[in-house]
Amino acid sequence: MKSANQYAVVFVTAPDLPAARKLAKAALQKRTAACVNLVPGIESHYWWLKKIKSDPEVLLILKTTKAKLAALEELILANHPYDTPEFLVLNLSKGNQRYLSWLTESVR
Repeated sequence: MKSANQYAVVFVTAPDLPAARKLAKAALQKRTAACVNLVPGIESHYWWLKKIKSDPEVLLILKTTKAKLAALEELILANHPYDTPEFLVLNLSKGNQRYLSWLTESVR
């Protein structure tokens, strides 16, 4: 395993598969992410406008480099249908050398 401190995983939720696919395609085309997993069928419960709400959503899991985070956030905010989209960054500590090399090459 190699140190992976220059990489990140980003969580973004979307209202449905068409919106999630649009965001994933945009991130890949702009090379701000190397890979995007779509996890349909989640149910989100949250506070919004002083009320507890719940909605079905799709979770996007985006793999990228820290150097691309600002561009990825800008792309998500500009293309997301929500007023306040989720954009959460998880820092990585270690990863497989070959995968991390592929990830780096994919976002260049």
